[in-house]
Amino acid sequence: MIQNSVKKFRQIGMIEGYSYIILLFVAMPLKYLAGYPLAVKIVGMAHGILFILFCILLVKAWQDAQWSFKENTVFFIASLVPFGTFFTDKKIKTYELKV
Repeated sequence: MIQNSVKKFRQIGMIEGYSYIILLFVAMPLKYLAGYPLAVKIVGMAHGILFILFCILLVKAWQDAQWSFKENTVFFIASLVPFGTFFTDKKIKTYELKV
């Protein structure tokens, strides 16, 4: 059960990270440089849903794996920084393999 929640959190973290990168480096330039605002609406909505799911799974994994508040905060803040979730992936993977 613990391994399952951490695994799901890690997977959605990677997907959410990719959606953030696509939003920033593909959809935003399409909106502002090519005049195609629909790209941000579509990718932004998908990213928003993934981020909410990420937050829910973060709390679930935090409870199941009994992470410290500091680690949980680091994982959350990393999700706000472009490429941040990719840097924390290795740490999350150690928790996934530990249990």
